[in-house]
Amino acid sequence: MTVDRDHVLRSAAALLTRKSTATMDEVAKAAGISRATLHRQFAGRDALVRALEALGIQECEGALDRARPDDGRASEAVRRMVREIEPAAALLAFLYSENQLFEGEERNEGWARIDDRIAALFRRGQADGEFRIDLTPAWLTEALYGLLASGAWAVAEGRVARNDFTHMIVELLLGGALRREES
Repeated sequence: MTVDRDHVLRSAAALLTRKSTATMDEVAKAAGISRATLHRQFAGRDALVRALEALGIQECEGALDRARPDDGRASEAVRRMVREIEPAAALLAFLYSENQLFEGEERNEGWARIDDRIAALFRRGQADGEFRIDLTPAWLTEALYGLLASGAWAVAEGRVARNDFTHMIVELLLGGALRREES
């Protein structure tokens, strides 16, 4: 029997975004395969999380490509970016909480590429006079990640309607990031 690795990863992502402490047995069951088959694909939880990380980076880079961050006003590009990332937000929220992905020298270069692209968008908004300059692009990027993760958790727990995800994140982020005219 051929195992569809993408199906296994997406099943694992769906489970782990709802229950981050799920066991490998639970992941195998969610994917409809045996634990032995899962272990042939992923030697352990760390290998599975690393594969999910690669999927998350792929999803995020694809979302950034579709959002066209260099087109139009920066605030509209941020709105497009959040809307495009939303389908992967739960996976990103899970990965955001996996500290081993962001410690030490084994950090995946994909995160740096994503950070650079998002920070460049915030820098462009600042250069155009649209965003406040007292908040660094690095801080705005981190704030966006935190809002994406919080939004995904709130939607998953039913505290926020899925249709409100983009609006709530963008309005909170940009409401604090937009430059205000001095009175």
